[in-house]
Parts: sequence; C-alpha cells; structure tokens
Amino acid sequence: MIDIVRYTPDRAEEWDAFVRHSKNATFLFYRGYMDYHADRFADYSLMFYDKGKLSALLPANDDGNGALWSHSGLTYGGLLMDARCKAARVCEMIIVLNDYLRAQGFTHVVYKHIPWVYAVQPSEEDLFAIANVCHAQLRTRDIASVVVLGQRLPFSTLRKRGIKKGQQAGLCVKELSDFTVYWKMLEQHLWYKFRATPVHTIDEMLLLKERFPDNIRLMAVCKDDEILGGTLLYDCGQTVKTQYIMASEEGRQRGALDFLFDRLLDRYEAEGRHFFDFGTSNRVDNDDLNESLIFQKEGFGARAVCYDTYEWTL
Repeated sequence: MIDIVRYTPDRAEEWDAFVRHSKNATFLFYRGYMDYHADRFADYSLMFYDKGKLSALLPANDDGNGALWSHSGLTYGGLLMDARCKAARVCEMIIVLNDYLRAQGFTHVVYKHIPWVYAVQPSEEDLFAIANVCHAQLRTRDIASVVVLGQRLPFSTLRKRGIKKGQQAGLCVKELSDFTVYWKMLEQHLWYKFRATPVHTIDEMLLLKERFPDNIRLMAVCKDDEILGGTLLYDCGQTVKTQYIMASEEGRQRGALDFLFDRLLDRYEAEGRHFFDFGTSNRVDNDDLNESLIFQKEGFGARAVCYDTYEWTL
C-alpha cells in the first residue's frame, strides 16, 4: 500500500509541488535550496506514495558510514507530510521506511525533527511513530529562542536601554540588496571572536538569494550609510528566523541590535506573522547552553523551543 521511491532530479517538479502544500515544510525543502550544496552531501531523499499518490517526503542524505541523515545540510529535516497524514498511517510509513533502508544496507537513522513553530497544522505524528515503532533515542537537543508575535513579553531593562541608545544615535534599519560589505564584516567578526567562518560562502548566499528573493532578506542597522550591525532573515511565512547576527564595536556601543530587533518585531507583528525565531544558543564545541547568547535573546521576550535530533538502529 505504501511505496518508497528514491528522489531523482526528474522528480523535482513533483517534489516542489508537494512542499508547497505540505503542512510542515518551509522553503528550505525546495530542491532549489537543498541542491545548492549537493556536492557536499550524497542526497538520499525519499518519496512516499500511498496507493499511488504522493503522501510524504523525507529530505535525507547518506553519510557513507551506514547512516541515513534527515538532513545533514539543513537546520531541520524530518518527514514532510500533507494534511491527510494521520498517526496510524505515519506509523506504517516508518515501518516501511525501516524495511526499505535495511534492504539498502543502512544500519541506523539520524532524524532531525522540524520544530512545531514551522508547521501550519499539528504535525508530530512522526515523533510518535519513531518512538513507538523505532524506539528512537534523543541524540541532541538544541535550544532556540522564539517570540510569539501578538502575545509578546516585555523587553528586559537592558534591551530597553539599548533601544533608547539607538534612537538617540539616529540609527535606521535598511534592507540591503548587496550582501558583499555585510558578508565581509561578518567573516571578520566570526573569525576574530570565534575563529570560525560562515556556513555559507558569499557566492552560495547570493545564489540562494537569487533563487528565493522573497524568503531571504538582509536587514542592516545603519548610522547614515555606515553599517553597524544586522541579521539575515529566513522568511518562512508564519515564522521568521534570524541568521548571522552581527554588530560592530560601534554598533554594540550604540545599541544597534536592540534597535534593529525592536523594529523587526514591530514590523512582523504588524504583518500578522506568528513567530520570530532567534535561533539556537548551544555552544559550538558541545551541547551546553551559551548563557550570554540566550540572555540577549530572552531579553526580547523570546522563550524556548527545542530543535531535537533522534537516532535509532535498524
């Protein structure tokens, strides 16, 4: 009754059409986004057909060591479902999935669940299924900070002070169409502070911006024409997520990020969005809480949503 077919490029149009109407997918699952780093990951995405009709997708890759990941190159990447998917049927899908993967020589699965704030309908049938059918174990749990727009909590005193500094300094928020200057500042900031580089190169980011101009936006806070800080935004519809937050030393002194996020939260609340996701606050070298990072986010009234990764043996 349920057939699994491995994705191939000739099925891209069918894949994208399903993503467009899925109850828990975002633009990250369109093939135009997933395939930008196809050279780094061996794609092993799967398509589930129920009585011949496409009913679910699993963005995934083969890590070359016996594990199917969903998906190593994405922040999240579990089972994408349509509104017709119900609990018993999803359990059947997972049973069929396990049989299929064993036959292909896989030994275990690493599964990134999609946080609930990105779903337009309740969609945690997969969590029940992998626990009930697979006895999956929690592998990692990252903590993100999310503001519920329309029911916002008060800003902390420190964040309010920063906003006032920005107002007094005459800062303004601008959307940048040219990413080049900001990306150079970001690279310098990450290397100086963490000896790290952005996950995306400037060329990759420009390619993704070209493919998804309405979903990827770079918002900067400026003094006149000088960039003091900013963030890349992933607009997923009801939820907007921050990426690559950065402020210069002058920006920190002038409250640039406080000013920026005050304006962005007001803007997206006025547009009727539901959630603003500041991203995760785990330390780079382990899963411990980065208290200073989450302190800033919680100062804007953000509270915890977990990004979970599970694992089971086949």
